[in-house]
Amino acid sequence: MFSGSIVALVTPLDSSGEVDYASLEKLVEYHIASGTDGIVAMGTTGESATLTVDEHVKVVMKTLEFAAGRIPVIAGAGANATHEAVTFTKLFNGTGVAGCLSVTPYYNKPTQEGLYLHFKAISEASEVPIILYNVPGRTACDLLPETAARLAKLDNIVGIKDATADLSRVAKTRELCGDDFVQLTGDDATGLEFMRVGGHGTISVTANVAASDMAKLYQAALEGEFTKAEEINDRLMGLHQDLFIEANPIPVKWATKELGLITNGTLRLPLTPLQDGYHQTVRDALKKANLL
Repeated sequence: MFSGSIVALVTPLDSSGEVDYASLEKLVEYHIASGTDGIVAMGTTGESATLTVDEHVKVVMKTLEFAAGRIPVIAGAGANATHEAVTFTKLFNGTGVAGCLSVTPYYNKPTQEGLYLHFKAISEASEVPIILYNVPGRTACDLLPETAARLAKLDNIVGIKDATADLSRVAKTRELCGDDFVQLTGDDATGLEFMRVGGHGTISVTANVAASDMAKLYQAALEGEFTKAEEINDRLMGLHQDLFIEANPIPVKWATKELGLITNGTLRLPLTPLQDGYHQTVRDALKKANLL
């Protein structure tokens, strides 16, 4: 269930900044038709930090409704206060989500013991599988492989999304956590190399705009067909890089609108629209990927 190309889905907003559920349904259908292996609703790319709790839960639930069992939906459910993350996680018990993606607590810089106890509390509250999410560049907090190994002993902590781009961690995590502990990359630019050294898949920004190609790329990698995967990856490398020319999800929201996948490219403050000077850069990456 947690392998291949999983999209970190954007959350479409209308011109007034409210969630555009018609566009959300269109995105879900696009990913199902494209062969995407799963959807993360309300992760970083989904602008979870700027939506209210009620909006957050509703987006996940509508994504589930639109998916109608045809594609696994993973709910973003992290927070930097343990009680809040536990509350979020409980809200998704019994809903039909395939799992919860839980980010390391940001801003308050917990110790490794604090991280262990944080995720242990979440695990105890959850009736669904938990995927840990380590993204030190955003959180100022690094979940070390040794701590992940302690957490992997808990029954419903099944894997990790690692956005460090440190490929040496794949072997270390496998050694400490075992072969069955799912390892997903959160870095599109190094994703193919992550797979080459034993990763299981991706939670991807690029998949928002190149869903079919990303599904084929990761399927090829899972089957060991790396020549085929490299050909696709080379064509997408401009996107892997330029979709981060400003903070995610600013560029990918613009690109998704440019391709007509959503009606508006609206973001909520403090996120601002992609600067005019970068439009052509992202457009060129879309053209190189044969998407325009």
